[in-house]
Amino acid sequence: MTRLGSSSGGTERISPTAHYTGQTWLHHGLSDPALGTSTGRALFYGLAPAQTILSTFGAPTIDGFLLARHQAIDSLLRDAIEDGSVSQVVELACGLSPRGLRFSRHYGERITYVEADLTDMARLKSDRLERAGLVSTTHRVTTVDVLAEDGSECIADVLESLDLDRGTAVITEGLMNYFAQPQAEQVFSRIAAGLSRFPSGLFLSDLFLAGENNNPLAKAFEFCLGVIVRGSVHLYYDDENNVVSAMIESGFTYASAERAVDVLAGTDLRIDPASKLVRIVRATL
Repeated sequence: MTRLGSSSGGTERISPTAHYTGQTWLHHGLSDPALGTSTGRALFYGLAPAQTILSTFGAPTIDGFLLARHQAIDSLLRDAIEDGSVSQVVELACGLSPRGLRFSRHYGERITYVEADLTDMARLKSDRLERAGLVSTTHRVTTVDVLAEDGSECIADVLESLDLDRGTAVITEGLMNYFAQPQAEQVFSRIAAGLSRFPSGLFLSDLFLAGENNNPLAKAFEFCLGVIVRGSVHLYYDDENNVVSAMIESGFTYASAERAVDVLAGTDLRIDPASKLVRIVRATL
């Protein structure tokens, strides 16, 4: 996720989180060198000793959390594409996520993938992809402000640029816990309203729940995450039932909120303890 102010054309207004997560995905073989940055490398290797210590003692790590979250969302999106219910994807607040590039490479013309973020991040990512020759007709980057109610950069405008006859997914990764609950629920409602125009709609996201992250270990992890993002992390909802109710009230017809560790059960991926702290929201209509 990228948090920016006014556009400047540079990278100084891009959140450190975008750089750090971009390097994490690259380090673990999920991304392309075109999406790596010097800032990301400095942050990643600067925190590496602390990550090693946490891992040695079996504690949750930021890297493990980022990988579990990312790969769990990948798994659910892949299932939706394979069963034919989704052939268009919009990734909001995409940051330096490699998902659009990987899925476009794998599925080719079977899907259209739109990555969207605020102006500086969208410009940076678009430039990086173009310089590396990684742009395709089915994969593009555009601008969006997820908090905008209307206008040329609102969620509805991005979705209206797609084929309304094709099943569509909207993804947010690492975004919703930066918003207080009222703001987050406004975004949920906007996404549900936008997806309601398609024959099938899928929303995938991640959430930390207040009711599951109130022990000392989880609090310490939350503090470390807040230090990296240089801002507040808002926790709300006590359990999965609260999440499901919020999704239904936002306009979805079905919702679930599994732990990332459960979504990834049965895979050969290394499961970090942090995967038990985050829920993966899946909502449809």
